[in-house]
Amino acid sequence: MHLSLPCKCLLFAAVACSLHAAEPGVPNNAANLDANRDVASKAGFLTDPHRTFPILFIVGDSTVHNPGRGERGWGDILGQNFDTNKIRVENHALGGRSSRTFITQGYWDLILAAAKPGDFVLIQMGHNDGGALNAEPPGSKYPLRARGSIRGLGEETEEIDNVLTKQHEVVHTYGWYLRKYINDARAKGMTPILCTPIPHCPKEPVPAGDVEKSPYVEMATAVAQQEKVAFINLNQLTLRRYAELTPAEIKAKYFTPADGTHTSPAGAEVNVQSVLEGLRQLPACPLASFLKPVANAK
Repeated sequence: MHLSLPCKCLLFAAVACSLHAAEPGVPNNAANLDANRDVASKAGFLTDPHRTFPILFIVGDSTVHNPGRGERGWGDILGQNFDTNKIRVENHALGGRSSRTFITQGYWDLILAAAKPGDFVLIQMGHNDGGALNAEPPGSKYPLRARGSIRGLGEETEEIDNVLTKQHEVVHTYGWYLRKYINDARAKGMTPILCTPIPHCPKEPVPAGDVEKSPYVEMATAVAQQEKVAFINLNQLTLRRYAELTPAEIKAKYFTPADGTHTSPAGAEVNVQSVLEGLRQLPACPLASFLKPVANAK
């Protein structure tokens, strides 16, 4: 494929921005490396191969990264709480991805290629895994989203001819994909930390200590127990912060007007505080040692 001069200039600019974000020897110029474009995500893995500092990679969907007006994902602001003289935080979450498609579209391989022993990866997937394996039913809002995973923890598979990629594909269970993230990360010498999906806006008052009745929360919890991986029950920790509010108050303050899934900046901050609380409760995981002192953290 031949690129016109304007296209080449645009691509060069994207790569140049990525290079600026990964200057040798500097953990982070800004608090967060924002992988907000698919092109930048593919071209932006220009991590200094000689770096002596670790990186925290974040994997997720639009509840983790959301650049929309009035919207924010928790991964977009988490980096502000880390000492960026010691660690770089890279948010590679992408909207619309499931545990399956973040892998099949090549983003996970890019993280593995850039990773070094001593790095960390936060994984939160599940909001998009409930969709169709190949194509949504006729009349649905998004008829061509082949992104679902098989609901379960086992080794079941289903073979499809993907309507979007036009490729033959073997689809696995949600649990299989989570285990792949964990095992691949460990094989690279990384420390994986698995999170349950953030809660949707509740429709009823939230009892203290409650957990959203979601199969993906249950399955992520089960995988964490089976694999003995560092685990943050992000769903439960955030619901605890909603406990004294009415559903209407929660919606108005922490979610966008569009739906009960995507958070406002205030909602993203609530989820960040839950992530930080969860990290501090992981005595065997050294990631918390890179956090700023509480008084200085945002």
